[in-house]
Amino acid sequence: MEETILVGDDLMMGPPSPIIPPEIASHVLEGVDVCDGILRNLFLCLQINDIEPFCQDEIVLYKQCAERRDKELRQRLQDSERKLGISMPLDEAKDRAAQLQSEVTSLERRLILASGVQGMEGFRQRWSLHGRLEDTKYSFASRFSSP
Repeated sequence: MEETILVGDDLMMGPPSPIIPPEIASHVLEGVDVCDGILRNLFLCLQINDIEPFCQDEIVLYKQCAERRDKELRQRLQDSERKLGISMPLDEAKDRAAQLQSEVTSLERRLILASGVQGMEGFRQRWSLHGRLEDTKYSFASRFSSP
């Protein structure tokens, strides 16, 4: 049986971490393990050992922590968008919906442009844009869905 050795690029599987708007960051991040200690240990291991095969435990721990963190943050963002949508006057809610829809359109266009970029840089751009696009669509949908 072959053993799989994880590398830094394996941390880019699945969607990227959600972008937290600054105006709600303190509320959304409160009590969430942001994995900074585990990430610090991973960087220290890489600094000491210089290559990823010797830091498998740290990579796995960070990947698991980041997946839990991102899932919790996405849920909190959805809840915040829904609460904000309910508490906003109708005109402001319509403006916010238009803003989110505009952002979705912009991200879709940028994703199309990134599809022409070759190699790892193209992959990174598409990965990041796709994650942002999905999160924005999710925010838009959660704003107008029932609780």
